[in-house]
Amino acid sequence: MQQTMLRVKDPAKSLEFYTGLLGMTLLQKFDFPSMRFSLYFLGYEDKNEIPSEVKERTSWTFSRRATLELTHNWGSETDDTQTYHNGNSDPRGFGHIGISVPDVYAACEMFEKAEVTFVKKPGDGKMKGLAFIQDPDGYWIEILSPNNMVSITS
Repeated sequence: MQQTMLRVKDPAKSLEFYTGLLGMTLLQKFDFPSMRFSLYFLGYEDKNEIPSEVKERTSWTFSRRATLELTHNWGSETDDTQTYHNGNSDPRGFGHIGISVPDVYAACEMFEKAEVTFVKKPGDGKMKGLAFIQDPDGYWIEILSPNNMVSITS
């Protein structure tokens, strides 16, 4: 898989969340003025490895695995009626993306301090040791530790 696309209302809030809080790197931004939208490609890549030349950077960006494409339709950030469906209420569809961390509980302490909205905390429910948070647009993000998944799935 190369990318998953999410529509976002306010790119400044979303970029702060995904880069500042989740530690992703902005790989490349594309603006489409005639169609009034922008694309932001994010991933877990070393900033020092991102090519500086535009054509090379574009090819490189689209060769990365598991990137997140945030699509911003211009003007949505000031439209109080604009919201996006996260897929977790009827009609159900898209569910969530997942981010692996070394320690789910430590990550969730950081999310609590940042006042992130939780759908599920790691100690809640039957599946202990994993959490679900929401991004600024309400999309769900599963927070998991690969080592904990063995006991959860057994």
